[in-house]
Amino acid sequence: MDRDEFAASIDHTVLGPETTWSDVETVLAEAAEHGMNACIPPCYVAEAADREDAPSTIATVVGFPHGQHAAETKRDEAVAAWDDGADEIDLVINVGRLKAGEDDVVTAEISGVVAAVPVPVKVIIETALLTDDEKHRACQAAVDADADMVKTATGFADGGATVSDVELMSEYLPVKASGGVGSYEEAMAMFEAGAERIGASAGVALVEGFPE
Repeated sequence: MDRDEFAASIDHTVLGPETTWSDVETVLAEAAEHGMNACIPPCYVAEAADREDAPSTIATVVGFPHGQHAAETKRDEAVAAWDDGADEIDLVINVGRLKAGEDDVVTAEISGVVAAVPVPVKVIIETALLTDDEKHRACQAAVDADADMVKTATGFADGGATVSDVELMSEYLPVKASGGVGSYEEAMAMFEAGAERIGASAGVALVEGFPE
């Protein structure tokens, strides 16, 4: 993996509750300058997509951050984001439904979003809240729903991406390791464990840490 390939595997992210358009502009500019993707709140996607200097890939979130929206709301959010210009959707599962054993409901909800948009859907399973058995079931739900990737975390629960979780998840689908990845070395550990994408607010530090 060379520097350009490494950068193209990073989703430079800003998703905090106080995120302003100015914050998003900064992330978009940094992502474009360093060859990264950007992951931004849905309310700013249309403005971001209209920028001439926008990065090549703009991702946004659906059902964020807790995944407890109605299934119909998640579908509508995904369609609106796509209409606004989003290139990828990061969808939060309903963790409570999964924990209750309602795997069919979780699968149907993911499937509804996947069917509603013609862009890749990454399924956020929030690993810090799940047992290993639940992680397996969540990943299987994503497979059964024809999702494109599974993603470790939103960053809003305690804990983020771990090597062991990435290894487990990569048995099912390509993995986006997100949550707590703050350095080049940490990113490489995730790639070596099987991740194909990294989500990080520290995207610039990751790329600038790439060895010359």
